[in-house]
Amino acid sequence: MITRMQTNIPVPDAVALLAGRNLPAPVQAAVADAAEAARLYAACYGPQYAEARQLLEARLRRANRVLAAHNPGLTVRWADIPTQITKEER
Repeated sequence: MITRMQTNIPVPDAVALLAGRNLPAPVQAAVADAAEAARLYAACYGPQYAEARQLLEARLRRANRVLAAHNPGLTVRWADIPTQITKEER
């Protein structure tokens, strides 16, 4: 059996925006909440932010439950969270 090689093709922003507009309102809110929680989680490093990280992890799990119920491919994985923050982003 011959299979085609799968390549990652970037999706233009306009297409992603159009696809996002067709999502139900609770899913749109969960996408935004997961993205914000992931961004804030990356900013919380060091032992003094342990409690903040726990709260953000709970927020991410809550958003992922909604996203997984709609489409499991939308969930935010730990690998998706940025690890380094530049000085401009702080």
